[in-house]
Amino acid sequence: MSDTLLIALYAFAGAAVTGLAGAGVLRLIRRRSLTVSLAVVAAVGVVAMLAGTLAVAWAMFLSPHDLSVVTTVVAMAAAVSLATALLLGRWVVARSRELADAARSFAEGRFAAPLAPATAELEAVSRELAATSARLAESRERERTLERSRRELVAWISHDLRTPLAGLRAMAEALEDGVAADPHRYLRQMRTEVERLNGMVGDLFELSRIHAGTLPLTPSRISLYDLVGDALAGADPLAHEHGVRLTGTGVEPVPVEVDAKEMSRVLGNLLVNAIRRTPADGTVTVAAERSPEGVVLSVTDGCGGIPETDLPRVFDTGWRGTHARTPPAGAGLGLAIVRGIVEAHQGRATVRNIPGGCRFEVVLPAAPS
Repeated sequence: MSDTLLIALYAFAGAAVTGLAGAGVLRLIRRRSLTVSLAVVAAVGVVAMLAGTLAVAWAMFLSPHDLSVVTTVVAMAAAVSLATALLLGRWVVARSRELADAARSFAEGRFAAPLAPATAELEAVSRELAATSARLAESRERERTLERSRRELVAWISHDLRTPLAGLRAMAEALEDGVAADPHRYLRQMRTEVERLNGMVGDLFELSRIHAGTLPLTPSRISLYDLVGDALAGADPLAHEHGVRLTGTGVEPVPVEVDAKEMSRVLGNLLVNAIRRTPADGTVTVAAERSPEGVVLSVTDGCGGIPETDLPRVFDTGWRGTHARTPPAGAGLGLAIVRGIVEAHQGRATVRNIPGGCRFEVVLPAAPS
């Protein structure tokens, strides 16, 4: 039993010395190719075995003949191990270079994964790069869409601001020159135009806060019944002016945790949008109900529907229907503000066509019990 223990100790000592030397070599060549590192690892395994064998032989536990046989076997194993390590290293390095070349395509906004098989780790890296490339492509597309919306918004705002400003200037000059036939009517019209301009500036300010993520919210527990009732009362004069009926059907007294002021603005924008696009004698319906996803507020109009190609752009900044390009349609900010406020409440806003019109839906998280 003591001889076996001594043999184990001598073998361990010889192998340990080789292992420490191999670790030192690996540290020195840590910036070199993976092929060299794999060759060193293979060599360490074989040399450790040989060092242990020599240590045991030096302690007189092996005969010269046995030592010669073991040395020959170890030498053959070393040759095969080094060859295998070199082949494996060259293969892994080649796959790594292919992956590196593919990663350079990120600059062009695309990533094509190498077709040759690779190790599980390299495959995982390739999948992550492909996913990152897809996310970057989506981000670039969103950025292009936002930039296009900004350009359209600037063009439309410039047009919409120029029109009332030109009218105000003409009316002011008429009043100043004393040629206004009805000064009181001019003053009323000027006040109307100023209020319109003030509303546009307010919408721009609200939208800028939404985009900057600085929209202040003060959530409070409120019943949807009260929220919808106040919104219907506020939109009733506009509906009467356009000859549109306003109805609230199926409005459940569901509690929600929202900023009452901002959510009133959401409903107000949706109602104004629906009333202006519904023909006279048409109906705009507001509903509120529970759903598995939370609470659903909906506004249904009789606009005749939105072209399918325009549906994805309805909530974009500056979007306006083809029949809404003239005053008092506004600058196309109302629905963009709706989406921004709803998303700030962790909800979502959608639109879909229904027979005779379209239905805008706002889904909000249900208030905790």
